[in-house]
Amino acid sequence: MDIPKRTYLVVIDDSAEARQALRFAARRAAKTEGAIEVLAITEPQDFVQWGGVQAAIEEEQRLRIEGSVSSAVGEIVDAAGITPRIMVQAGDPVMVVRGLIGTRDDIAALVLGAAPSGSPGVMVAAFTGPDAGKLPCPVMIIPGGLSDERLEQLS
Repeated sequence: MDIPKRTYLVVIDDSAEARQALRFAARRAAKTEGAIEVLAITEPQDFVQWGGVQAAIEEEQRLRIEGSVSSAVGEIVDAAGITPRIMVQAGDPVMVVRGLIGTRDDIAALVLGAAPSGSPGVMVAAFTGPDAGKLPCPVMIIPGGLSDERLEQLS
């Protein structure tokens, strides 16, 4: 029986802390022979008259995220031979993530980046609050203020 790879789900946006979370997850996946899935969540469009326009918006988002992923972890991914799976979904971010991790047994951890100061971010707040004990996997919160050396040491 094949055991599915340990998958680290990283929710990414344009923030520095999300890039730190992605770097951490890539290093963990490389060390555990796991996989990375990168999830970008867009706001749903109220109404798009032509479906092709919506598809073009989603493709543009996907290309932007792919560029961000490769610049953040390119060397780690190349060295480990890991090819992240990139998903772009529209909707409420918390609901999208809950829906995804609730249906997948291979997701070993939800990896989120916390802002280095002030509010840790919507996703961190949502997944460390009152319902944190109901999640089907651990949540790894990566501090956005970690140095590269410390991130490497911890991962």
